[in-house]
Amino acid sequence: MSQYYMKKLDLESGTVDMTHGAGGRATNQLIAEIFARHLTNEWLDLGHDGAILPPIASPVVMSCDAHVVRPLFFPGGDIGRLAVAGTVNDVAMCGARPLWIAASFIIEEGFPFKELDRIVESMARTAREAGVAVVTGDTKVVERGHGDGLYISTAGVGERISLHPISGREARPGDAVLVSGSMGDHGTAVLAVREGMGFDTALRSDAAPLAAMTEAVLRAAPDVHVLRDPTRGGLAATLNEIASQSGVGILLDEASIPVRPEVASACEFLGLDPLYAANEGKMIVICPQDEANAALAAMRSFPEGSMAVQIGRIDDSGSVPASAVEMMTVFGGRRTVDWLAGEQLPRIC
Repeated sequence: MSQYYMKKLDLESGTVDMTHGAGGRATNQLIAEIFARHLTNEWLDLGHDGAILPPIASPVVMSCDAHVVRPLFFPGGDIGRLAVAGTVNDVAMCGARPLWIAASFIIEEGFPFKELDRIVESMARTAREAGVAVVTGDTKVVERGHGDGLYISTAGVGERISLHPISGREARPGDAVLVSGSMGDHGTAVLAVREGMGFDTALRSDAAPLAAMTEAVLRAAPDVHVLRDPTRGGLAATLNEIASQSGVGILLDEASIPVRPEVASACEFLGLDPLYAANEGKMIVICPQDEANAALAAMRSFPEGSMAVQIGRIDDSGSVPASAVEMMTVFGGRRTVDWLAGEQLPRIC
């Protein structure tokens, strides 16, 4: 057995087995030949069970996430890109600069080395793109049939750069509600490939780290009150959460909400509402109206924010009930945009 594990991993046809999770030679080889090879950095390379990190002067921001998308690879990304981008964005939405990530991998017995290598390489590439380092991690192997291929759990650490608290509790009457781009790209793309549905136009996930764009927004609009990335439940669920936390009413303009034509067509075909479909590379910015143009200009300076637009405001007239979201429709009417009822798109992040 030991002679077998002296050989290089067969990255073309080999698979993970239970010995790779036993903590012995096979585990060490898996870590060295896949994880450490791609994620190398000054902290991870020390080989500790944790990471000894330098001090930072600003308040520490931390977030954690779990990633269980199916399928693991989809147009525009994969579970590795999703894990890093999602963690980076969660830290950034707290008004912080992401710095470090910890990652744990739950791998199902029989998972191909080739796919694992591809996913870890994607994580490393996305981390470089975001300016963060994966500084510590862990791997576990579960029996065949108990892991759905691969789960990734992450924690992100950063330093706050905003001069004041940014949270869902800070929305104020009269604020502008902005989004950085089109809604529903990720959820629609994942569902389409999961169900084997072909459309005339290519649907792609928007999975991307938003740390640099967030910093630009905070420089341009220093009085931003709320930052959020509308992931599970999409724009509708996220705005309902903000309205509830702040005790305000939100009024949207349906005609202003950007949705790509291919996403709108796919959602119509599938019986979905793009306002409830997940996004993994978009942000909501709620700021004073007099800073809205500056925030929009900052977002539009990035490819991910090229479609940034104001989609509504925090009601200051009393026409929207507290903790509610309403929308002026394209037909001139008005309707409630309620919380998601049930499960529209399972296993998408």
